[in-house]
Amino acid sequence: MYKKRIRYAVTVFFTAGILLFILFGVQRLLMPKYVGSDLEGSMLEEYYREVKDHNVVFFGDCEVYNNFSPAVLWEEYGINSYIRGSAEQLIWQSYYIMEETFSYEKPEVAVFNVLSMMTDEPQKESYNRMTLDGLRWSPAKIKCIQASMTEGEHFLEYLFPILRYHDRWDQLTYEDFRFFFGKNPVTFNGYYMRTDILPAENIPKKRPLINYQFGERAYAYLDKMVDLCRQNNVELVLIKAPSLYPFWYEQWEEQIVKYAGEHQLKYYNFLNAAEQIGLDYSADTYDAGLHLNLTGAEKLSRYFGQILIDECGISDRRDEEDLAARWEIKLERYYKEIDRQKEIKE
Repeated sequence: MYKKRIRYAVTVFFTAGILLFILFGVQRLLMPKYVGSDLEGSMLEEYYREVKDHNVVFFGDCEVYNNFSPAVLWEEYGINSYIRGSAEQLIWQSYYIMEETFSYEKPEVAVFNVLSMMTDEPQKESYNRMTLDGLRWSPAKIKCIQASMTEGEHFLEYLFPILRYHDRWDQLTYEDFRFFFGKNPVTFNGYYMRTDILPAENIPKKRPLINYQFGERAYAYLDKMVDLCRQNNVELVLIKAPSLYPFWYEQWEEQIVKYAGEHQLKYYNFLNAAEQIGLDYSADTYDAGLHLNLTGAEKLSRYFGQILIDECGISDRRDEEDLAARWEIKLERYYKEIDRQKEIKE
């Protein structure tokens, strides 16, 4: 009788294990891979492959992952940096991603792009998914999901993505099978490279808003960000990337300047420094002024890199052999991608 019970228990556990393995495999197959389109959905998960000893980590939306090149920061200044950006990254998402990052490493500087202060409520499930699905499970991810869910979203669908993607069978492509076990990185230390050019022309007129005041929730998370950085001995630097659109209003600028002054934070508005940076919006943008292309991102990175050295005291690490060896491999891939994209254009 005792042996029968043992055999029965073993059979039950073995069967359950097989079923869980199958369910995991089906879930993995059905989840979007974000390699052919919507590459932004792959960005955050790439961080976990990194050796986590960065001097500078960027947080924010497309205005960081399109506009700054860590490769330039390394080559020109010896700054080891990473961009933890994602599409439409909201300020509470930036905060919880920052909290998670500090559990892995304590950079000297955390750079936060302030555009997301304009949004005080959860927005779209599709953008939530591109940010949240790529994060590893942690207390920070749980809190981030809870803060981000829109009406109609359910926590269980994040815990078990098969509940959300179970009907995606008719949308499967070759890429879902090809990248079932893994995929190549789509960024360069979080930077999304574009070498094509679409000049900034016919920018729409800036329309007045009914209310220019940033929301209470946005301010609350900015406060939390300040406290988190101080608790971890990380300098928080606020920036506004030089994207021409969405518009950045003077009333918003006044609020950030005031906040930075009250909290003894450095704040750099690169929209106001376009001439010093050397930006040419007829050649340095790939989508008519929303984001910078490669040449624009490299110009901005050279400009900001000098600021990080001179005003934030970031040290040059190019004499560290192991780190320099890692960057040699990264740079080889970086320049190969530049050549590949230029060949496509030709």
